[in-house]
Amino acid sequence: MAETTAQRLAQSLAVAKMYYQSDQSQSQIAHQLGISRPTVSRLLQFAREQGLVRIQIVDPVQDVQTLERALTQAYHVEVHVVPTQLTVASELLNTVGQYAAHYLEEIVAEHDIIGIGWGKTIYAIGSNLQPDTLTGVEVIQLKGSVSYATEHTYAYESIDAFANAFHAVPQYLPLPVIFDHQQTKELVEAERHIQYLLELGRKANIAIYSVGTVRNSALVFQLEYLQEREKSFLQAHAVGDIFSRYIDENGEVVDPQLNQRTIGIDLDNLRQKEHSILVAAGDAKVPAVQAALRGGYPNCLIIDQHAAAQLLKVTPTA
Repeated sequence: MAETTAQRLAQSLAVAKMYYQSDQSQSQIAHQLGISRPTVSRLLQFAREQGLVRIQIVDPVQDVQTLERALTQAYHVEVHVVPTQLTVASELLNTVGQYAAHYLEEIVAEHDIIGIGWGKTIYAIGSNLQPDTLTGVEVIQLKGSVSYATEHTYAYESIDAFANAFHAVPQYLPLPVIFDHQQTKELVEAERHIQYLLELGRKANIAIYSVGTVRNSALVFQLEYLQEREKSFLQAHAVGDIFSRYIDENGEVVDPQLNQRTIGIDLDNLRQKEHSILVAAGDAKVPAVQAALRGGYPNCLIIDQHAAAQLLKVTPTA
């Protein structure tokens, strides 16, 4: 009897490997082993009963809801975790952008003012916006959009996409985001049209933006705004940036002098927005996302599932 049981276990294991690992059908296995298909089915059932096969069902929606609840409780903001467990890496940004675009379409009302940043994340959102029938919506860049390098910032494509979706005239901020000299920046800021654009940014009731990193590959690092010594300082003291204003792990600005040369929205103003929406895709952004949350800048976070899990891992429990 023991030998028979051992043989049956061995045959069940062989059948289970063919079915679950090699992805063969029950009919293919039956033909290959010279047994009937019902026998294959019984052997698979025996394999499960004996613990040779364990079937685990992963419910990504349940995981998403768990993450949302935990992060909402930890940071006291509205959290949307985008289900990306089955998303390939190359589609991650577009998937998050699509989710953020749908969210924005739901909250925008007539005569709202939408302030945006630029970069790949914002462009992914703009690219997924569907034309709306709302009237009186305005769209404004919340930081300078001119760069000295050939690196693609998607600044104009992004605001054009947002403006087209909401039938608005795009309000560009046609300046470098970081000036070489504070005095030059202040002179430019005093110009009447620039004053109007900056005031429009302050009045925006919706701000939608991402965070940058301080990796060598970070977009702002590629735009020739910063000298090497400045980059080294930021990599040593900052975890990322919001609107090109560099912050430490607690969300505090790390280089006041550089901050004075930066044109665009002040971070304090983000705390006062009706909708201050931070959108992030990818684990590399987690330190800057956490810093932004600690600084209290966003009141809404849209983040991919894996990055949300990484954020929760580094979040202290109460």
